[in-house]
Amino acid sequence: MATTTIVTRAPTRIDFGGGWTDVPPYSNEAGGFVCNIAIARYATVTLSAGEANGDTTSLANGDHAIVTAAAKRFRVSDARISVSSDFPTSAGLGGSSAVGVAAVAAFAALRGQRMSPTAIAELSREIEIGDVGIPGGRQDHYAAAYGGALALRFSAGGVDVRSIPLSEKFRAEIERRSIIVYTGQSRVSGETITAVMRGYADREPRVVHSLARMREIAEEMAPAVAQGNYDRLATLVTEQWMHQRALHPAIPTPLIDDIIAHAQAAGAIGAKALGASGGGCVLVMTRADRIDAVCKSVETLGEVLPFKLARDGVERCA
Repeated sequence: MATTTIVTRAPTRIDFGGGWTDVPPYSNEAGGFVCNIAIARYATVTLSAGEANGDTTSLANGDHAIVTAAAKRFRVSDARISVSSDFPTSAGLGGSSAVGVAAVAAFAALRGQRMSPTAIAELSREIEIGDVGIPGGRQDHYAAAYGGALALRFSAGGVDVRSIPLSEKFRAEIERRSIIVYTGQSRVSGETITAVMRGYADREPRVVHSLARMREIAEEMAPAVAQGNYDRLATLVTEQWMHQRALHPAIPTPLIDDIIAHAQAAGAIGAKALGASGGGCVLVMTRADRIDAVCKSVETLGEVLPFKLARDGVERCA
């Protein structure tokens, strides 16, 4: 039998604001809003179907459950699958969702199915949440499927996706003045997400207030991105972090706090942990004249991850 090889890749993301409000039941009951942007650090899936030895799934990293569940969804058993990524594990960049999106796109291509970015994102989320049992929201799957800068509104009726156009000047400014610092610490996102949503269900005032304000801040971020107002966006990112860290004691860590404090002392004007936090990466946004100073202030505390923005979402490479 001839072997068919399909390679797909999906980008990860920076979540500027609104994360957590995309997680049910909050997103369904109160409505959520996220502003994020895809970055060119990818999960790449290589699918070799129809091999003579068949019935094998070999992975290059720990995303076995997601890819295996995707294979079952598409009823594929005679395939060898490998996953590679150019970002750290548990970095808070939406990496597992990027794997899911790339896997769905690969299996859909194998089956000759045409799927919209929304359909890919939703199936990827169904696999991650329903089949694998990883708690989470929708924003990461949409960032990986669509790419670019997104304004995402979540409700019981579904997801409204709006791509935010970026000028070349603002695109370059984000890449030049933004620093991603990897703490080297693993996140505890599943447990933390469950705890925060339990707090919302119990109507804990701190959680309810913080989630509502995070949604509002994210709604203010979208026009700042559209207008190319980096300083305004950085100010909103800082406020977002203030409310995000109030959701649960496991979200901030001493190392995250140290990175942000050192960056601010050196000239940063915005900072927040990415993803569910408790580790992972920290986004630092700098004054235009303090980029080198801020970078030096944090490089001894974590690994600086260079990045470019990703214009496109999931794509087939071969």
